[in-house]
Amino acid sequence: MVGICAAVERVSWGVWDAYEVALAPRSYVGALQRAEALALVLPPDEAAVADPDLLLDRIDGLLLAGGADIDPGSYGAEPHPETRGTWPERDRFELALTKRALERDLPVLGICRGMQLINVALGGTLEQHLPDRTGSQIHRPIIGGFGTHRVGLAPGSLAQSAVGFDGPLVKSHHHQGIGELGRGLVASGWSVGDDVVEAIELPGGRFALGVVWHPEEDPESSVIAALADAARAQAAAQVSMTSERSGR
Repeated sequence: MVGICAAVERVSWGVWDAYEVALAPRSYVGALQRAEALALVLPPDEAAVADPDLLLDRIDGLLLAGGADIDPGSYGAEPHPETRGTWPERDRFELALTKRALERDLPVLGICRGMQLINVALGGTLEQHLPDRTGSQIHRPIIGGFGTHRVGLAPGSLAQSAVGFDGPLVKSHHHQGIGELGRGLVASGWSVGDDVVEAIELPGGRFALGVVWHPEEDPESSVIAALADAARAQAAAQVSMTSERSGR
């Protein structure tokens, strides 16, 4: 079972306007189901902020979905004028789960905001508005739509293994990026043309990967399936360990 951290948003819902909901885009759920994994949506919960194992004990992998900008206070920065729509309660929840999941070596995949969150969880920082440096809008050409561009991946990296080949054409919608890398993380993917970091990973563990593009929007992508495979291996290892203990 793979847990998907839910976004908190204000939506129009039937006759209700500005209704607050905890939700996960169906594309993430569908990608996990195509990979024959069970998906469990995880809404922000202060009890799990205090004790992340309350939830992590019940899942075999963690998917950190895209969504709103991360509160710059999470990494000790002042907000940029283009940093908007933050939800600090979501940040607290996801940072707590991510830190503990990485400590436990639970498989973790971060997508877009989720990649950035992995970096912040390990003490890294974010570049709050990439166009200030790159002068380009290729990563978010229009609001409410995806741009496409190519990504180069480090040979032999987890990112390349998850994608299955180098140079994928990816769907992108983000305006923030990696600043200072967090503890132990390495960059393993870069956009072709402006060298913005597109993938990060934590070597030596079971599966800890972040990609800033949106593989859930590509039915041919194998990135989320790679997380599902790692979660199944985690579940099998846990069953084996439990059986060994009960047989003593």
